[in-house]
Amino acid sequence: MRLARLQQATTLALVGIATAWAVHALRQGRPVAAVVGVCFVALGHSFVLGLEFVLACCVHGNDPVARATWRQMLSAWRGEVLAAPRVFCWQQPFRSRVWADHLPDGAAGRRGVVLIHGFVCNRGVWNAWMQRLTARGLPFVAVDLEPVFGSIDAYVAPIEQAVRRIEAATGRAPVVVAHSMGGLALRRWWAEQGEAGRLHHAITIGSPHAGTWLARFAFSLNGRQMRIGSGWLQTVVAREDAGQASRMTCFYGNCDNIVFPPSTSMLAGADNRHLAGVAHVDMVSRPEPWDELLRRLAD
Repeated sequence: MRLARLQQATTLALVGIATAWAVHALRQGRPVAAVVGVCFVALGHSFVLGLEFVLACCVHGNDPVARATWRQMLSAWRGEVLAAPRVFCWQQPFRSRVWADHLPDGAAGRRGVVLIHGFVCNRGVWNAWMQRLTARGLPFVAVDLEPVFGSIDAYVAPIEQAVRRIEAATGRAPVVVAHSMGGLALRRWWAEQGEAGRLHHAITIGSPHAGTWLARFAFSLNGRQMRIGSGWLQTVVAREDAGQASRMTCFYGNCDNIVFPPSTSMLAGADNRHLAGVAHVDMVSRPEPWDELLRRLAD
């Protein structure tokens, strides 16, 4: 809820700034300046996203994943420009509680789902998934990971609570779907709490399994933990069961503007699936991870 309040304040502040500028410019008889100012506030994030894509291209180097074409990068940038305000200015700040966790009577014997969000996100990023799961009558729990800028180790407890709720309601091990940093939180939980029979399958989407180059600029504790080669990542790997990756499907992309180079989202021994031409947040809305979830629920 803290993140939702922070993003509410940020969104309302941006709306206020755009409105104040438009009113000021119109009173001065400068309608063009009013439009330009509003567009700058509304689309300012597109320039930041563009810089991320440029960095992703520059540091690709000899990464084994094929380099994206400029058309793929442009398409991914356009998709992320549209996805970011929808997620960060609407779903997460104002709609994160629209879909409650769904543990219906009669869930016993059905396979359930745990949804884990990523960095600077909350359960609202899964709204479309929660709506579809509810419509299908499938039990699920979507976690909120807090503190927002704390250690990833702190997220073991809410994940454990979510898994226990699914276990209690269904009597079966869940499928866990995690986006971005959520995949590392899942692995940290699995290394400590996840006995072999407690997780049916794990699906990660754009998770920095080997860290991400962009995390070198992070100031928060969880951000620093996602640096390539960080001591925290090495500790997680050392604690993991050797066969764990064989029960994971990892979606990665050659146009991921947050987790790059692309192979950092892959995990040795896992079923690694390439989402070509899709950016980081927009990956959640792709049909492939959803279809994989349905397939694993039917196992």
